[in-house]
Amino acid sequence: MMRVRESGRTVGVKNESTVQEFVLEAFPVAQHLGGLLFLVHLLAYLASIMGNVVIIFITWADHHLQTPMYVLLSTFSFCECCFITTVIPKLLSIFLSGRQTIPSPACLTQAFFFLFIGAVIFFLMAVMSLDRYLAICKPLHYASIMNLRVSFLLIFLCYYLSFILITCLMLKVSQLSFCGPNIISHFFCDLGSLILLSCSDTRSVEIYFFFVTSFVILLSLVVTITAYSNIVVTVLRLPSAKERQKAFSTCSSHLIVLSLMYGSCVFIYLKPKQVDRLDSNKEAALVNTVVTPVLNPVIYTLRNKQVHQALRDTLFGMRLKK
Repeated sequence: MMRVRESGRTVGVKNESTVQEFVLEAFPVAQHLGGLLFLVHLLAYLASIMGNVVIIFITWADHHLQTPMYVLLSTFSFCECCFITTVIPKLLSIFLSGRQTIPSPACLTQAFFFLFIGAVIFFLMAVMSLDRYLAICKPLHYASIMNLRVSFLLIFLCYYLSFILITCLMLKVSQLSFCGPNIISHFFCDLGSLILLSCSDTRSVEIYFFFVTSFVILLSLVVTITAYSNIVVTVLRLPSAKERQKAFSTCSSHLIVLSLMYGSCVFIYLKPKQVDRLDSNKEAALVNTVVTPVLNPVIYTLRNKQVHQALRDTLFGMRLKK
């Protein structure tokens, strides 16, 4: 079958795809609930955007919050806004129409930004875990190790490493040929689903895709687990039961979000073959694109008393200016 498809191509057009557009067909069984699902996901999208924008605004409006921890958090919030914006608008249009077509270049672009920003988020979570480890377990050395210069350098490294990994992956994917089915059973251009539609030999691309996703997720996961394990040990040594309870309350909230995000991504990406679980991948992907972006602003900062005070001060200052 592959030889028949490839025999019609010349060397000069090897990289040219005969499929000009793909069809996103995510939840055909839920078409009769399209209006309700559209409203629910629209509200979740707006809530996530507003929560993250508040975090970014407060961090840069209040000089008291311009510390490594809040700079990392504001960067994380910015990435969250970008991440869900690459996916949710298209999902909303699918709920209204049942299916959506997307040109091939736009599909590859969406896949690139989804993976690129997703990788940045995972690396940022690892850096944020290290920041909390230093603050709680090494408080006397924290100021000398972690400062604004170091935090901006770490943010740059997160972006740089993610860009290199995902760009190399997308260059390999862009050389695949698509000459058969063009229906992607997902609500965005999921790269795993896209690779399966290719009529080229995809073994090397699948291996590299598995390597990149495994590297990003497992590296971040190992750093995060190590950091939080040390934090838990340190918290258990606190003399006051009230302090321990407060620390565990904060850590448990963070760990809930981390468990949702890592759990769903491990389920989706850390398996060499994608064929058997494409349908369940959609539900797992909804956790990362809808559930955790709504929870993150609440978990990470909006429950923080320092952020509440900064928000009150900022609003009070705006009123005085009027």
